[in-house]
Amino acid sequence: MTDSALFVVRAGALTTVQDRGRPGHAHLGVPHSGALDAPAAALANRLVGNPPGAAVLETTVNGCAVRPRSTVTVAVTGAPCALKVDGRPVAWGAPVPVPAGAVLEVGTVIRGVRSYLAVRGGIAVEAVLGSRSTDLLSGLGPPPLADGQVLPLGDPQGHYARVDVAPQPAPPEELVLRVTPGPRDDWFTPVAVRTFTSRTYRVSPSSNRIGLRTEGPALERARPGELPSEGMVLGAVQVPPDGSPVVFLADHPTTGGYPVIAVVHPADLPPAAQAAPGTPVRFVTVRRR
Repeated sequence: MTDSALFVVRAGALTTVQDRGRPGHAHLGVPHSGALDAPAAALANRLVGNPPGAAVLETTVNGCAVRPRSTVTVAVTGAPCALKVDGRPVAWGAPVPVPAGAVLEVGTVIRGVRSYLAVRGGIAVEAVLGSRSTDLLSGLGPPPLADGQVLPLGDPQGHYARVDVAPQPAPPEELVLRVTPGPRDDWFTPVAVRTFTSRTYRVSPSSNRIGLRTEGPALERARPGELPSEGMVLGAVQVPPDGSPVVFLADHPTTGGYPVIAVVHPADLPPAAQAAPGTPVRFVTVRRR
C-alpha cells in the first residue's frame, strides 16, 4: 500500500469520514449526509491547503489517534480539544506538521461535541454517489473508523492559508434555532405551537448524526392518527408521538410520517452539531415573507 496513508491507532467513540455530502439524491432515498459542522470542516481544509470539499475525519467527544506513514500537515477545528504529536502539545486551529511514524492524538473535547481533522491531500477512501461521507442511516460510504484501519490520502492540491490563528465560533452555551413554521403546524394545538417557541428545551443525550433530540414540554396534537409518509428536508423539526421535537441533521431519513411543526434556518444547523447534551435550546419563529 502507498506510504500516503494514515494508520488508525485509536478510533474513538465515533469517528467518520465526511465531506460536503450527497445532495440531490433524496428521490432515491439517500440522505444528504456530510459534515454536521460544515464551516468547521471547510476551515480545517483551508488551513492545510485542501479544496473545501475534501474529505476529513469527524470525531465525536473523545477524539481519535492516527499515525501517518509519511510526513503530513494536519489541522483540527470544530470543538476545541488538546492535540499532541508523540505526546508533545501542538496548536489547535492551525496547520501542524506531523512526521512519518509519529502519533497524532486528537483529545477529548473541552467544549462542544465534534472536532474535524483535515490532512493535506484529503482522506481518499472510495467515493459513493459522488461523496466519501459515512452515512449512518443508509450505510453508504465507509464504515466508522476502527482501530488498526488504514486510510489512504490523496495528492496535495492548492495552497496553505496564510494565518497564524483561525478564529471560529465557540460551541453554544445556549442553542437558539430560528424556525419557519409549518408545513404541519396545524396538527398541533394553539397552546402547543406557543409552547414550542416560548419554552426552553434541552439537548438530549440520545442525539446523533440523524437528529438532535430534545427534552422538555411535550407538544400536544390537535388531531389523532398519522400522516402518510412524506418528504423530509434538512432542519425539519419532526414531532413523534411522545411530543418531543427532533431536529433532523445530515443523516436524516428522506421521508417520514410524523408531523413537521417547523424547519430550522440552515445557518443555525452547524451550532446544533456542537450542542452537548444538556445545552438549553430555544426555537425562535421567523415568519415567511
